[in-house]
Amino acid sequence: MDETAKQLERETRKWLRKLEEELQKPGSREFISQCKNGSKPARESIENMQAYVMDCRHFLEEKRDFIRAFEAVIYAWGIWSGMRICLPFRRKHATE
Repeated sequence: MDETAKQLERETRKWLRKLEEELQKPGSREFISQCKNGSKPARESIENMQAYVMDCRHFLEEKRDFIRAFEAVIYAWGIWSGMRICLPFRRKHATE
């Protein structure tokens, strides 16, 4: 494996670990639960984020395709970050 592939694998594992740690935090678990019991777009977003995490693991461990694994974990982070910012904002302003 060349140095670029090694670095991409390390970065992918780092970001996957960070995301998995973030998702296990009590506040995150509560947020996920609320989304799963919330609107259809919120449920689908959580499902998509979780699917990208599973895709990342698949590409990382089974396929050894580090580019697709990295893409998947970055997409998962993007969905997670967007939801954490947008949903509370929408809820706050929906009542005004």
